[in-house]
Amino acid sequence: MIYRKSMKVTYCIVGLFMIGLTSCNIGPAPINYGSDGCQYCSMTIVDKQHAAEFVTKKGKIFKFDAVECMMNYLKEIDQTTVALFLVNDYDAPGELTNATKATYLISNNIPSPMGEFLTAFKSREVAERVHDANQGMLLSWDELQQRFKK
Repeated sequence: MIYRKSMKVTYCIVGLFMIGLTSCNIGPAPINYGSDGCQYCSMTIVDKQHAAEFVTKKGKIFKFDAVECMMNYLKEIDQTTVALFLVNDYDAPGELTNATKATYLISNNIPSPMGEFLTAFKSREVAERVHDANQGMLLSWDELQQRFKK
């Protein structure tokens, strides 16, 4: 009888441990286009080429309809709490990529949802090719952050 009780307790402890492990995963979540709302402006996220998200170190996910919304929202928080910054790759709609490694293009010829004409590219080479066709200004993540501090 005592053996069965100790086994039940052991199973409960192992089960709780497993739940704890799976609930602490810090990673991106897919954006549900047409139903998820932007954390900054509350618009429904529909544009698969301009959306963004970040994930905190505690695993909380914040989604945005445009990179500019994420950048404006970041002014309001302690960025050291963020584990992952992600942006949609313009060249691969719906695909999130590491925002800190992306290249950004501000071009009046490529509109974005909030009118900042800000677009992210996973590949610097693709960004340069799109820049050559559309003009504008290319920026790194650090340059983009400096621009949005104003």
